[in-house]
Amino acid sequence: MNKLHCIIAAAMVLALPASGADKPKRNKSPKGAKVYLVGVKDGKNVKKKFKVIFGLSGMGVSPAGITASGLPIPNTGHHHLLVNVDKLPPMDQPLPADKPDTIKHFGKGQTEVVLELKPGKHTLQLLFADYAHVPHDPPVMSKKITVTVK
Repeated sequence: MNKLHCIIAAAMVLALPASGADKPKRNKSPKGAKVYLVGVKDGKNVKKKFKVIFGLSGMGVSPAGITASGLPIPNTGHHHLLVNVDKLPPMDQPLPADKPDTIKHFGKGQTEVVLELKPGKHTLQLLFADYAHVPHDPPVMSKKITVTVK
């Protein structure tokens, strides 16, 4: 994610109202929609740099911020990769942009990444979110997997 995208995402998070009643409306996810990791398997060893492909079914990829006449494009969103996240972020708010090492935003519509992680065990999980980085309702997320970087 480039600096401008980080600034825009951070501004979106900071612009949220403090009141719970004013939280952004979550977009519905279609029944059966799912995301999954391709190219990495739970419990496997990986090199320091390795490719992760983001799988998606039942929805389409659209860059962050893209709407149709100001309305969300139904059944679309973009990927976020959670790295070593123990506690999921709130599902009714935009995903934080101030944690680029643990919540990686792919707001340009990217569908893969070459990760570089330190040696040791790491967890990976995909979370799909709408144009405003808010997870869908119900959330579309993959199972969490663990890989060991050698």
